[in-house]
Amino acid sequence: MSPALDDEDPVADHSPPDRPSGTAPARPFAARARELLDQLTPTERLALLHQHAAPVPRVGLGPFRTGTEGLHGVAWLGTATTFPQPVGLAATWDADLLERVGTVVGTEVRAKHAADPTVSLNVWAPVVNPLRHPRWGRNEEGFSEDPHLTAHLATAYARGLRGNHPTYWRTVPTLKHLVAYGNETDRSVTSAQLSPRVLHEYELPAFRGPIEAGVVGAVMPSYNLVNGRPNHVARELLDEVRGWTQASLLVVSDAGAPTNLVVGERYYDDHIEAAAAALRAGVDSFTDHDADPTRTIAHLGAALERGLLDQADVDRAALRQLELRLATGELDPEADPWASITAADLDLPASRVLAREAATRAVVVLENDGVLPLRPTARVAVVGPHADQVLTDWYSGTPPYTVSIAAALDPTHVVTGADTVALRSRTTGAYVDAGADGTLVATARSAAHHDVTDWGEGVLTLRAATTGLLWTGAGWILRADAPGVHGWVAQESFRAHRHDDGSVSLQHAGSGRWLVVQRDGGVLVADAPSAATAERFTLRTVASGTARAVSVARDADVVVLAVGNDPHLLGRETEDRPHLRLPESQAELARAVLEANPSTVLVVVSSYPYVLGALGDDAAAVVWTAHGGQELGHGVADVLRGDAEPYGRLAQAWPEAEQDAGDLLDYDVIGGGLTHWYAPRPARWAFGHGRSYTTVAYEAVDEVAGSVRVTVRNTGDRPVDELVQVYAAAPEHRLPVPHRRLVAHRRVRLEPGRTAVVALDVPADAFAVWDVTRGRFVVEPGRYELHAGPSCADLPLVVPVDVAGEPVPARTLGSWVRAIDHDDRADVTFAEQTRETGDALEVSRGRRSGWVLFRDVDLTGVGHVDLTVARGGSVRVEVRDGRGWQAIGTASAPTGGRYDWSTVALPVSTDGVHDVRLVLVGEIRLGSLRGRA
Repeated sequence: MSPALDDEDPVADHSPPDRPSGTAPARPFAARARELLDQLTPTERLALLHQHAAPVPRVGLGPFRTGTEGLHGVAWLGTATTFPQPVGLAATWDADLLERVGTVVGTEVRAKHAADPTVSLNVWAPVVNPLRHPRWGRNEEGFSEDPHLTAHLATAYARGLRGNHPTYWRTVPTLKHLVAYGNETDRSVTSAQLSPRVLHEYELPAFRGPIEAGVVGAVMPSYNLVNGRPNHVARELLDEVRGWTQASLLVVSDAGAPTNLVVGERYYDDHIEAAAAALRAGVDSFTDHDADPTRTIAHLGAALERGLLDQADVDRAALRQLELRLATGELDPEADPWASITAADLDLPASRVLAREAATRAVVVLENDGVLPLRPTARVAVVGPHADQVLTDWYSGTPPYTVSIAAALDPTHVVTGADTVALRSRTTGAYVDAGADGTLVATARSAAHHDVTDWGEGVLTLRAATTGLLWTGAGWILRADAPGVHGWVAQESFRAHRHDDGSVSLQHAGSGRWLVVQRDGGVLVADAPSAATAERFTLRTVASGTARAVSVARDADVVVLAVGNDPHLLGRETEDRPHLRLPESQAELARAVLEANPSTVLVVVSSYPYVLGALGDDAAAVVWTAHGGQELGHGVADVLRGDAEPYGRLAQAWPEAEQDAGDLLDYDVIGGGLTHWYAPRPARWAFGHGRSYTTVAYEAVDEVAGSVRVTVRNTGDRPVDELVQVYAAAPEHRLPVPHRRLVAHRRVRLEPGRTAVVALDVPADAFAVWDVTRGRFVVEPGRYELHAGPSCADLPLVVPVDVAGEPVPARTLGSWVRAIDHDDRADVTFAEQTRETGDALEVSRGRRSGWVLFRDVDLTGVGHVDLTVARGGSVRVEVRDGRGWQAIGTASAPTGGRYDWSTVALPVSTDGVHDVRLVLVGEIRLGSLRGRA
C-alpha cells in the first residue's frame, strides 16, 4: 500500500498490508506425512478418512476429528468471546481488525483444545460465499456481496486463525462452501446455473484469495449441485482450487453430504459408488453419520474390493490428513509454539476490549437528519424487541456476558413492545404459570403474566414475565427456562390459532405438536396432532406493548427503536427468509412510535438487509448493526452518543424494493442483473454506504501508473474515519461488465478542516474479464474509468484510463470447444456431461428449443463442424450474414441415454468470420464442437 499524504502530517493507514503468511516451504510436512503413512496398515489408512479418526498409538497418533466451528467466536463448546456476525464484521471493512478477531478466536480454540484434546484444531471458518441475495437464510455467515472484498476480509480473519509462525499453525481454517451456495430452499438438490464468466469472475475469487495467501488449509464443498453435478463429486472444480497453491489442501465434506449423493440427490444408485466418486473427485474426509465411522469405512472398503478405488486414492487423502495434523504440532508438542495456550486464555480482558471495538466499528449509520449524536441531556426511551436483549445465532458461542442497548444507554424508559397476556385453560379453569423448576402448569388461581413477541409470519415467543425466561417445548413437557431461542431445531417458537369461539390454541413450532393441558396436575405438554384436539385457552391482554411504547415515546426527547430478527427464526441455516420486509408487528410498532415522536432513531439489529420503505424515510435516523455479540449494546451506544465516530460501511446493499433483489435461485448475476455489479436500479442504501457525523468533500483525483491519488477534505466540525473507495468501470466494453467494481479502498483519519491526499494502488487485473474463447482472464484494450467516492452510488470523481490491453482474437475451431464456453444463450440449461467430468447444454425444462451463440468464429478452411451430442433430438447450425441468420445444416443425435455421447458431422461451405448459432431442439444434449477441413 502507498502511504496517504497530508498537507501537514502523515495520515495513518488503517488498511493492513497485503503480505503472505510466514515463509514456510509449500509442503513442509510432506515427507514426514509419507513416512507416517508408510507405517500404517491399509485398514488404518482407510480409518483416517472419516471425520472421527481412531487413534494409532504405535505411531503417536491420537484420536482426531475435523471441524470446530469458529465463525465469529468458538461455537458449541461453552463460554467463549462472541464477536459480531461476519456480515457485521465485514461492515468495518477493516482487515486489521478481522485479523485480530481471528487471532482471539484461534487462541480460544487452542484454549478449548488444551482443556479437551478432542476439540479439533481444524476450524470450519470462514464462510466466503458472496452474498448474492439478501433472502438467503445464512446471509449472516458471509462477508459481502463483493467477492473481492470477501476475499480480502476472509484472508485477514483466516490469517488470525492460522497464526504467523512459518511452520506450525495455531489452527487450520477451512473455507466454506465451495461453490455457488446461497439458498436454503431445497439446498441439497438445487443446481446453480453457472456460466464460465460467473464462475470465474464472481464465485471463485472469494475462495482464491485466502488460498493463494496461504492462510487456509482446507475447503468444504457445498451441499448443492452446479450445472447438474453435486459439488462433492466435482473433480475438475476441486482440481482447479488445488491448482492455486503448492501446499496441501484438505477437502472435508459437509455434514451428511456423502449420504445425500444417494438419498437426496439420487445422483448415484448406491453408497459404495457415491463414496468412491467423492474420494476420486478429491474429498479427503467424510463428515457423515456423526461420530460413527463404520458405514463410511465399509463403503470405501467395498469400493476398493469392487475396483472403484485403488490404494493410491486412499493414500492421497490420508496424506493430506496427516499433513494437516502435523501442521498443528500434534506430533511435535515441544516445538509447537502454541502449546503454552491454556484454558486461562479464554475470555481475557483484552478480548473483551476487542469485542467492544468490533461491535462499535460494525455499526452503520444509514440516515441521520441531525438527531445523532444524541444530546447528553436528552431524555431517551429505548423501545422494541431488541431493546433489552442480545441474541445469538446457530454458530455463536456462549458469551461470558452480554450488554444490551438499554443497559448501555441507561435510558429513561425501556419498553420491548411485547404484549403482556394471561392464559387461562378451558380444561382446568386456571391460569398458566411457571413452577419453581420452570414447568408450565395451568393451576394458578390468579393471573400469571407472559410476554408475547411476534416475529412475523405467525411465529411467536412467550416469556414468563416473572423470570424473563422463554417457554420451550424441548422434551415434550413445556417449561419456561430458556434464556433465548436456540438449537438446530428451535424449541422456543410457537404459533397461535384462534377458534370461532374466541379461544386460542398454541402449536409448538419445533415439533409441530399442539399444546394440551394434562387433567391431573395441569402440566402443559406438546402432544396434540391438530388444533381441533388441542387445549383451548382464554387469552387476555393485560397490557398492550404498542400502547406502552407510544406512552413512553411521547414522554421522551428521543426514541431509540430497536427492531430486527431473531437469528434462529424465519431466516437461518435450513430456512430462507420469507420476504425482505420487517415483520408486520414490528413495522406497526414503528409506525405508532413515529407518530407519537418523530424524533425516533430506528436501530435495525439484523442478520441481513431489509426493505424498509416509508419507515426508512420517516425515521429521524436509521442505524444498522448485525447481531454484535456480547458487546452489542456498548457498540450501538458508543455510536449513538458520539463517543465513537461512525465507522461502519455497508458491505451488502439494501434494496429499494423486494423485486430488485431478483430470484433467490438465480445464480447468473450477469443475466439476472444481480448485486450492485449489475443491478438495473439503484439500491436504497448502496454498497459502501455509511454516514459519518461530519461532511467530507472529494476534491480531486488523478491516476499515474496504476496508483490513484484522491484528495479529500473534512469540511465539518468532527473527526472522521473516511473510507475512500475506488471503482472500475468500462462503459464502452463489448461485454456486459459490472457498472462499478471495487478495486481499491483505504481508511483515512481526518480531523476537522484537514485535507489528505490518499494514494491507492489499483491492481493490474482491475479491468479483467474471463475470456471464454481461451479460458483465462484478459484485459482488453480500450477506454476505462476509475471512479472515487464514499460508496458505489456516490462517486463524484472520475479519471479516464486508456489501456493497451490484449485484443481477443476471433474464435477458432481447430480443437474441441466446450459448448458451455458460448457468448450468449436463450432457453438453454447447463448440465453435467458425465457424472464426474465435463459440462453440457440442454434445452431448459418446459421449452421445446433453445439456442447458444458463438461470436466471431473464424470458419476459414472449415469444411465440417463436428458436434458431440447425446440423448436424441436435433441441432441446427446457423450463421449470420447481411440477410440475418442462415441455416447451414441440421444434425440429429442418436437416441440413447443421458451419457451416451457420439459425434455427428455437418458440412460447412462458409468462409470468413461469422457469428454462429446452434439451435437445440428436443431432448438433445450438446457437449462440444470443432471444425475440420
